Order: sequence, then C-alpha cells, then structure tokens
Amino acid sequence: MTGVRNSLFLLLFCGSALAAQPWKPDDGPSEAEIDAALGRSPPTPSGMPSTPSITPSGLAIPVVGIPMARLTDTFSASRGGGARRHNAIDIMAPRGTPVVAAADGVVERLHASRGLGGITAYVRSVDGAWTYYYAHLDGYAPGLQQGQRIRRGDPIGFVGSTGNASATAPHLHFAISRMGPADRWWQGTPVNPYPLLAGRMASR
Repeated sequence: MTGVRNSLFLLLFCGSALAAQPWKPDDGPSEAEIDAALGRSPPTPSGMPSTPSITPSGLAIPVVGIPMARLTDTFSASRGGGARRHNAIDIMAPRGTPVVAAADGVVERLHASRGLGGITAYVRSVDGAWTYYYAHLDGYAPGLQQGQRIRRGDPIGFVGSTGNASATAPHLHFAISRMGPADRWWQGTPVNPYPLLAGRMASR
C-alpha cells in the first residue's frame, strides 16, 4: 500500500507541476526560412490593401494597393538604347506586392527567361480579342497554370525584378495587345494601358 500511495503522490505532484508550466513550442524555422526553403514569394508588404482598385474602364489596376494617381505613362518611352519602344507601362511597387488579373481571361502562356521579361504571364481575354501581359514577376501565384480560366482580380503573381529589370526598382511591366484571329501569345498590336487604367489622356 505504501508503494501505491507514493506512486499516486508522485503522479499527482508531477502532474500539477507540469500543468503549472506554460507550454512552449520547440524552436523551429521561422516563416521567412520556410518561405525561402519552399521558394515562396514574400507576403504582401504591410499597409497594402488586399483588394485591387477597379477603374472606370472596368479594368483592375493589376498591382494591389496602387491608386490611379500613382500610374505613369511610359508607353512611348524608348528602351534598349532607343532601339525599341516600351509599349507598356511600369507600375512601381515593393517586391512581393500582389499582382492580379486586370480582366477576365485564360492563362495562355507562363514563360520565364533570364532576359527581357523574366518571369511572365500572358492572359488572353475570353473572346480572344485582347492579351494582357505581366512581366518581371518575382514568382507566380500558387496554383497558377496555363489554360486556367481566371476572373478580374484573381492572383497572377508578385511584383519583382526578374529579367532585365533593375533589382533596386521592382515593378510590374504591364502591356495590353489587340489580337487578330491568328495572332499567337507574343503577337498583337500594342495598346497603351495608361488611359485605360488612369482615366487620363495618354502622353504624346
């Protein structure tokens, strides 16, 4: 009986002592370390809203948290030492800021290259008449794949500086092309996105 009583005493004493100790998780990798190991892009910078702005044209500004007043018309700017026209606008934002679909469509092409656009996405409108081009991405949104139907505001990826963009000036290179019936994803006639997104006249 004495042995039983001693065992019960130890059990009750140790149990109450353990209960008095706050539970602490084991030390493990931080969220940043997990993201780096999995190749995930950083979370949305603090202070950024979680939904895109819808412009009077019906398009969403493809970088979350950027108001119309912050957009700049760089469509006619020269690139490559004056060898070519930009044919797009650059939307400056912190690296990791979410990039979303400007309009409904189908993901026609996901392409990554070391030069030019870097990590890119081409989204064709449902009627096939327009292509929306998103370039210099830091990475794609989880699950994004070619052939996927997406809606305006759906995630595309994250602002970055891949390709021929400056590492110190992350931004989204956003272009719109009017597509002919036989045009492939890299073809079409460039259309200035600025007046459609900013509600202003394009610069000359």
